[in-house]
Formats: sequence, C-alpha cells, structure tokens
Amino acid sequence: MTPRDVPGDDSRWSDLDRPPLNAAALRRGLVREGGLWSGIEVVAGTGSTNSDLVARAAAGKAAEGAVLVAEEQTAGRGRLDRQWTAPARSGLFFSVLLTPTEVPVARWGWLPLLTGVAVATGLSRSAGVDTALKWPNDLLVTVGGQERKAGGILAERAGDHGVVVGVGINVTLRENELPVPTAGSLALAGAVSTDRDPLLRGVLRSLEEWYDRWRAAAGDPTVSGLQETYAAGCATLGRRVRAELPGDRSLVGEAVAVDGDGRLVIATEEGVQEPVGAGDIVHLRPA
Repeated sequence: MTPRDVPGDDSRWSDLDRPPLNAAALRRGLVREGGLWSGIEVVAGTGSTNSDLVARAAAGKAAEGAVLVAEEQTAGRGRLDRQWTAPARSGLFFSVLLTPTEVPVARWGWLPLLTGVAVATGLSRSAGVDTALKWPNDLLVTVGGQERKAGGILAERAGDHGVVVGVGINVTLRENELPVPTAGSLALAGAVSTDRDPLLRGVLRSLEEWYDRWRAAAGDPTVSGLQETYAAGCATLGRRVRAELPGDRSLVGEAVAVDGDGRLVIATEEGVQEPVGAGDIVHLRPA
C-alpha cells in the first residue's frame, strides 16, 4: 500500500474503512485545460479549509478554481458560526475559490444554493442516494424514515472579486459517531458507494457544470434553470416552518417559494408573504 501524497503519520492507516484520498488521481481527473478546476490540494488536517483558502486568496496565492481538501477539520464552521467536526477521513471537507466577474454581485447570493444543487446532483449520480435540500444550504438524507442532515455549505467573500464556498459531507460517519441525533451520513442512508475519491470527483464535476451554466446566464437564476431546479429539490418548500431571524425575531408559516434573489418566501397565518434572506429554518410538524 502506497501513501497517497497526503502528509501525516502512519495513524492515517488505522481505519481501513477510511483510506486517504488520492490527490494525484483527483488532479488527473479534474484539472484540465479550459476547465474550472485549476489545482487540487489535499492536506491531512487543518482548522478550516474556508479560512485557509480565504487567506490564500487575499494574499494572491490562489487562482479561481483552486480546491483545498482536508482529511480532517478541527475548526470547521457551518452557518451561524456553528462548529462542524467529524473523525478523520469520514467525510468530504473542502473549499473552492470562485471569481464570477461576469455575474452582478447582487446575484452572488445564489452561489451557496447553486452549490447545494450541484452537491445533491453529484451525490445522486455517484453515491446512488436520494438527497434533498433544506433552505438555504443543508443537505438532507433519509435514515430510518427520518430526515437527517448529512452536509452543509458555507460561502464567504474573498476580497472584492471572489467567493470561497466550503462544503462538508458526512460519508462514512457511524451511528455512534454522530455529533447530534439529527445528523446522518451517506453510509447510514444506504449509499451504494462510500469511496470518497469518485464521490468528490462527481461533486466537483457537477459543481463545474452548474457554475458554468449560471455564469453563462450572467447569474440569472431563471435562464440558467437554477431557481427551478433548486425548488424541485428543496424539502423546505410546502412545509410549515419557523424562521429564527436576526434580532431575536421569529416567523412561522408555510414556505411557499424561493424568489429570484434566492430568499425563502414564507406565507404567515395573517396572509402576509415575507421573504427571508438570512436566518435559521426549523421544519415543523403539520399543525
């Protein structure tokens, strides 16, 4: 067995169900002339791939299409600064740098939703598992008849011209390793494959397809088909939800649409339709 150009010690071989990623093979399969992905680096561990890539972009040390993958994150972050932790090599934890200069900045808010569509599409092809999206950017799988979160997406500005999008996906996380009972993984959802190399290739190829389509449409969510596709895969729509909003305000109602700005439109019992652009969404049981 040959180490796959991921630095570290022999402890990385201690879990034979979780081999390291093959960085050289990932580069051969994804980095090509005229393609989006300009470079792929795999590190044994880091605090946060998003923080690292934002810093590299700020220092002029990363080009569009740079992909940074960590076998383990010790300070991974989700939305609302929540921590994201998982055992080494149990998932896919990576960030990409995008510079969509052809797209008006006002439409950049679609990038995390676009990434959600791309991840769900890529995983359905490569893992054979049904996924759904919880607005704005959680990946849901079904385990034992219950919806569970198996992944999340976090987008951060990187200077004036870039966005770093981070993705975390639980792949082989076992029941006794779940951080909370509402978490899940592809393995627990019955994925036909948990080999992380083809899973990552599938997700990145899907992301390239959707990003190119969106960019060619100058970020128009209708022309690119993004708005329609996101809505079709969004488990939040048609549900009774509670939105926990900034300023300790909450809003309860039915999620009826995702508007042209990527906001969730909630119809309240008072008959008001209110778009929500930021906040935490809780799926409620039917009244």
